[in-house]
Order: sequence, then C-alpha cells, then structure tokens
Amino acid sequence: MNDLALHAARLSALPPSCGPVRLVAVDGHAGSGKSTFAGRLAAALGGAPVLHLDDLATHEELFAWTARLREQVTGPLSRGEPARYTPYDWTARTFGPAKHLEPVPVVLIEGVGAGRRAVRPLLARLLWMDLPAEESWARGRRRDGPALRSFWDGWTAAETAHFSADPSRPWADALVRQSPVGYEWLEGPVRERR
Repeated sequence: MNDLALHAARLSALPPSCGPVRLVAVDGHAGSGKSTFAGRLAAALGGAPVLHLDDLATHEELFAWTARLREQVTGPLSRGEPARYTPYDWTARTFGPAKHLEPVPVVLIEGVGAGRRAVRPLLARLLWMDLPAEESWARGRRRDGPALRSFWDGWTAAETAHFSADPSRPWADALVRQSPVGYEWLEGPVRERR
C-alpha cells in the first residue's frame, strides 16, 4: 500500500512508547532510502520531527551512540521534557550547536541501528527499509562518490558486524519497500516476538 497518510494515521493512533511520545524507528542498511522515506513519512504525520542517528554517531563511534541517545534524547522524552542533543559535524569532526526536540505525539528516529536491542523497548513501531545490503551500499557509494570510497569500505565492515551482533530486521513491525509509485508496507517478519 502506498498511502503514507493512512500509515501515518495508524502510527498516530498507537499508544505512547517513550513518555508521551510514539517513537518510530526507521532502520535499514546504509543507502537503503531511510532518510528520504523518513522525511516523507514525517510530512504525512504533519511535520513530525526526525532525529537522524548520523547526528549522534561519530567517525570513531559509528555504532556506539546508545548512551548519547539515552542521555540527550530518549531520557528527556520519556519524562515528557524536550530533548537537547548536539549533532556531530562529519566534516569538522566535532559536535556542533545543540538542537531541541520537543516531546510531540510522534518522533521518528532514522538511521542504521535505529531498531537495535537497547532502543526497541522504547519504540511504538520499528520499520525496516527492505533493500538488500549490497544494493543499498551500491546506492550509497554512487550517492557519495569516489571521495568517500575508503569511508564506505570501513562502514560496510562495521555495519555487517553491527547487524551480526544486533539485528533489527527480525524485529521489524513492517518491511518497507520503495516502488516506482511510492512505498509498499509488508507485515514484519516476526511480529509475534514483540
């Protein structure tokens, strides 16, 4: 089904999962279209905020951002307070000025590992961009160009290790596949395990 408005309405009707917030994760391989999809879903949700996990990761800690997420984002949101996080600047290699994230009804978190074990208990829904790793990575490499070739070489190894140790896809509530006319949503692989 391609109607994001219908899915947005269903997400909005879920019980809160993190304080007053319905936290919805968009996970998948790098290059699978998570950011684009999250932006479109956010628009269908009436302008819901999107937290990009690239803002919490760093060159040295590609997947070791769980403590920052808890301290700066999910901790405050779970108390009904605004989150305040400092996005990482990938060019300057330092954290930049703080951003605020209000505890609105639906907040999207997008990025590789958004559905990891440590985050799942706080999620209202976990959506997985269902594009195979090699195809996703090829798209990402084309997008970023040859200047980031060595970064991608390191990234793919790190991502493979991450998902081997802490897979998200088996826990997804829905698999999202991009089609020429929108998105197809399929029931997640092991919904009954949640």
